[in-house]
Amino acid sequence: MQRRDFLKKAGVVAASASFSPLMFANAQAATYKFGMVTSWPTSLDTIYGGALNTAKFLSDITDGDVQVEVFPAGAQVGGLEVYDAVSSGAFEMGHTASYYYVGKDPAQAFFTALPFGLNAQEQNAWLYSGGGQAMWDELNAADNLIAFAAGNTGVQMGGWFNKEINTVADLQGLTMRIPGLGGQVMSKAGANVQVIPGGEIYLALERGAIDATEWVGPYDDEILGFNKVAKYYYAPGWHEPGPTLGTYVNLDVYNSLPGDIQSAIQQASKGANMQMLADYDAKNGPALQRIIDAGGVELRTFPTEVLSALEGYANTLYAEYADSSPMFAKFWPEWVKFRDEIRGWHRISEQAYLNYSIPQ
Repeated sequence: MQRRDFLKKAGVVAASASFSPLMFANAQAATYKFGMVTSWPTSLDTIYGGALNTAKFLSDITDGDVQVEVFPAGAQVGGLEVYDAVSSGAFEMGHTASYYYVGKDPAQAFFTALPFGLNAQEQNAWLYSGGGQAMWDELNAADNLIAFAAGNTGVQMGGWFNKEINTVADLQGLTMRIPGLGGQVMSKAGANVQVIPGGEIYLALERGAIDATEWVGPYDDEILGFNKVAKYYYAPGWHEPGPTLGTYVNLDVYNSLPGDIQSAIQQASKGANMQMLADYDAKNGPALQRIIDAGGVELRTFPTEVLSALEGYANTLYAEYADSSPMFAKFWPEWVKFRDEIRGWHRISEQAYLNYSIPQ
């Protein structure tokens, strides 16, 4: 690939006021050098690896024409400030989860995960082939952004508990760290919801400040040591059945790029998306076995009664969102149609096979 000079590209000089100084300083070297802020600490190597892989794949695809410097959460901006940092042009790129920003618009939740929504395979099908990307583009354009799927954990675990959950009544008064839409659903169920940064969860559980927490799954949960301070490990992760993470790009920057670089960003993100899911699937099984072998933890599944009640609360929440957010109301019927159609297929394909091949 031939190296290109931004300053010779049509429209770049005219639009330069909206770009970051970093971009133009590096343009003089006849290469694209971007900064990517993220929502992840380096200790969570698989999630943070989604950002690193996006940068690596982008460099590989472009023969080094595009170089991305990746920053962990807190190094440049806070983990929940990525969206605004890229939207404003302070940084060209970011790696984060859209549902962190439901305060801007509840419709942001579609592009990470809805409780009781799509699993990773279904989420990818919706984004890549079911119209989801066009919806994401429409939502992000208002904030001068474009984003592409760049990671997925797969179905998460339901969380760590120091109290048994046998009935819906057991959720009432439970103090649980669970952010986002899952937290809103649990709040409707009567739980006392807390939003605590990842680095503070262990001590909160150990000291009894919270009764429960959700995080990701066995591999990351083992890194954070939750198996040492909680007794019951519940499945499934109804609140995040297939959460997508995204590569975000400032839209002015993206629109200034030639088509092959735009395509490279999309393909690098897609590669990172597939790699993260593969990594988690490969790592979670051994990590779960290590947790079980270490003893002291009881693996549980939520009773059907509890899951059904939580799904009811989730549907109530979605009805409220449809009343308050024009974008949510616009996306919801198309998303439901896709969900129902793909589940009709998976019921006689994926589910039928797994029901036979994975006995209880």
